[in-house]
Amino acid sequence: MCCESKRRFLLLYATQKGQAKAIAEEIWQQAGAHGLEADMHCISEMDKYNLETEKDPVVIVISTTGTGDPPDTARKFVKKIQDKTLPPDHFAHLQYGLLGLGDSEYMFFCNGGKTVDRRLQELGAQHFYDTGLADDCVGLELVVDPWIDGLWLALKEALQLQKEKEGMNNAANAVSSSLSTAPHAVHEIKLSSEVQNLKLEDEGARGPDTLSQKLDNVNLVAPARDTEPSLVHSVPPVSQSALNIPALPPEYIEVEFQDAQGKNPHLSSLISEGTTFEVPVTKAVQLTREDAIKTALLLELDIADTAFEYQPGDAFCVICPNNVSEVEKLLHILGLSDKGDDVVCVKVKQGTKKKGASRPQHIPERSTLKFILTWCLEIRAVPKKAFLRALVECTSDAGEKRRLQELCSRQGASDYTCFIRDSNVCLLDLLHAFPSCKPSLSLLIEHLPKLQARSYSVSSSNLYQPGRLCFVFNVVEFPASPSRPVSRKGVCTGWLAELVAPLLHPNKDSQDTKGESSSTEKIFIFPRPNNAFHLPADSSVPFIMVGPGTGISPFIGFLQHRQKLREQYTDWEFGETWLFFGCRHQDRDYLFKQLRCFLENGTLTHLKVCFSRDSSTAEVAPPKYVQDVLRLCAKEVARVLLKERGYFYVCGDKKHMADDVSDAVVDILSMEMEADKLEAMKTLAMLRESKRYLQDVWS
Repeated sequence: MCCESKRRFLLLYATQKGQAKAIAEEIWQQAGAHGLEADMHCISEMDKYNLETEKDPVVIVISTTGTGDPPDTARKFVKKIQDKTLPPDHFAHLQYGLLGLGDSEYMFFCNGGKTVDRRLQELGAQHFYDTGLADDCVGLELVVDPWIDGLWLALKEALQLQKEKEGMNNAANAVSSSLSTAPHAVHEIKLSSEVQNLKLEDEGARGPDTLSQKLDNVNLVAPARDTEPSLVHSVPPVSQSALNIPALPPEYIEVEFQDAQGKNPHLSSLISEGTTFEVPVTKAVQLTREDAIKTALLLELDIADTAFEYQPGDAFCVICPNNVSEVEKLLHILGLSDKGDDVVCVKVKQGTKKKGASRPQHIPERSTLKFILTWCLEIRAVPKKAFLRALVECTSDAGEKRRLQELCSRQGASDYTCFIRDSNVCLLDLLHAFPSCKPSLSLLIEHLPKLQARSYSVSSSNLYQPGRLCFVFNVVEFPASPSRPVSRKGVCTGWLAELVAPLLHPNKDSQDTKGESSSTEKIFIFPRPNNAFHLPADSSVPFIMVGPGTGISPFIGFLQHRQKLREQYTDWEFGETWLFFGCRHQDRDYLFKQLRCFLENGTLTHLKVCFSRDSSTAEVAPPKYVQDVLRLCAKEVARVLLKERGYFYVCGDKKHMADDVSDAVVDILSMEMEADKLEAMKTLAMLRESKRYLQDVWS
C-alpha cells in the first residue's frame, strides 16, 4: 500500500455539540493507516463538495438535536435533498455509509440520521456499508468503535467495485487478490488491527518512542489492595492488559498572551442560532417550600422593548457562564491565576497535521483568558476519550498516566462508562484525581466543546401578559460522589438562582407573589421555536395535558392563552381541557395552586392532581403518579383521543415519567378498543405521526 497513492473517500459530518465532528476526525485520522484519504467537510460547507457529481464513496456522521431534528449545521442540506422535484434516480450514482448519533431516552432516536438515510435511499443512493445508530444513553462507543472497525474493509470493497466500473482492470485485479482471503480472515483482521493500531496510530504525531512508552507502562501500576475499580484505580483484567488506545489527536491551536488590556467580544457574537436579546429579569418567585426536595423558581423577563416573539409551547435559550469559583480553580491548576485578565490571541498552529484545522467558531480570536473559560468553553463537559488520550501526554506520574490510558482504551471501555460518563465527571474532577496532569490552555481549547446555551419552556402567554416572558425551572443539584469530590449546582440554574437571589420574596405560595425589584440584572436569550408543541389550531378540539413537577410549565402558558381567547372571542366554541399534575408533597411543591382559578373560570375543565410522597389514611390509597390517575380516567382519555380526535401533551422527565405515561396510554387504548397491545401501540404511533400525541421531555 505504501507504493500506491491513497484512495479517496468523502467524509461529511453534521454536528450540534461537537460529537459527530470528533468521530469524523477520528475516522479521518485512522484512514491513513488503512491506505485511504478522507476528504472531510462539515455538511454545511456545500461549496466544498458536490454529491450530484461525487464518484467516490461517501461516509456521513450525523447527530440529532431537539425533538428529533437534524443538527443546525445540516438544515440547509436536508432542505436541499427534500426538494420534491428531485427524480428518484437523482443519487443513483452515489455509494454511502451513514453513522447516526442519538439518545434513546428521546422519542425520535437518531431521527437526524434516519431522515438523511431514508431520503438518500428514496433518491436512488446505495449503501456500501450498513447504517450504524449509536446511542448516547448507553455509550456511543458501543456502536461507534465496531462501526469504524468494519468501515475500512467495506470502503476498500466499494473502491474496488468503483475501479472495476471505471475499467481499471489491472488495479482491480490487484485489489481483488489482496481482498480475496478476507472472508476467511475476518477475525484475524480484527485481531491484527488491534496490534497494528498500537504500531501505527501515533507515528509522526509525538515521535517514535510512543509504542515503547505504552508497552513499558503496562505493568507500572503497583498492585493495589483495593479489589474494586474506581476512577483512579483499575483491577484485572484491565490493569494487566496490553492496551489498544486511540491515536493521539494532533495539536492545532496555539495561544499567545498579551499584557495589553483588551475589550471582550459581545456575547451575541458567540451565538450562531439567530438574534439574541438582552432582557431584564423583573420578577423571581420561589414556588417550593424551603423543605422541598427540589427548589423550583419562576422568573419573569421584560421583553416589551424587543422584537422577541413566542407562542405558548415554544422554548427559548439562555446564554449562561461557567461558575466563577470553578473558573478560578481551573486557572489555579493551570498555573494561570495571575493571567486571567490578560488578552489571549488564539490561532492555528503552523505545520499542524490536523486536516482543515481552524480556530473553533466559539473561541474569539482575541479576548481575555477569563472570558474564554467563563463564556466559551463547557468546562463541565464529560471528557471524550480523545481528550483523555491527549491528557496522557500532560501527566508525569507513571501510575496516573497508565490509568488515563486505560480509561481511553478499548479494554477500559466499561471503566470509562462507569467512572467518567455515568458519573458525570468533568475536567476539574480529572485534574483533582490525577494531580500530575498539567494540560496547556491550547489543549483545553482544542478539546473542550462550546458552552451551550440552556433551553427552557415558556410558561406564559403574550396575550395574557403582554411584554412579559415567564419560565420555571428546578435548581439542578449534583451531589458529591466517589468520582466527583464536591457537590455542584447546574451550570445555568445555579447561576440564575444566584443572580435573582435579591429578587426572591419569602412568600412562595403563589405565582402572583410580588417578588419584584428595581434590580437591573439582565440576561441574554434567543428564541428556540417549537414547530409542533402548540395549542390545537381549532379551539373546539379538546386536549389533555400531562405535566408533573416543572413539566407543568408550558401548560400554564396554554391555559393563560386559552383564558384570554375565551374572553376575547365569546362566540367561539372551546373544547374541554384536562390537566394531570403531580408532585411529591401537596404543601411543599404544588407549584401553581392558582390552577383552581382556571378551573373556576371554566378555562380548565378537569384538574387531576396526585402527591407521590404524602401519606394517606384512606381505606383505598390515592394514586401516586400521573400515569396512575390517567388509568383511573381511562374511558374519558380514550374518548378524547379516539372519538373526539383530541390532542395529548406530555411535558417533563423522560426516563421516570414520559415512558410510563406512554405505557399507560397504550394500556388505556388496548382496554377501550378491546384490542391487543400491539394494535394499541400502532394507534399511539399514528397519534404521534399525526402530531396529536406530543412530547416536550428532557432526561
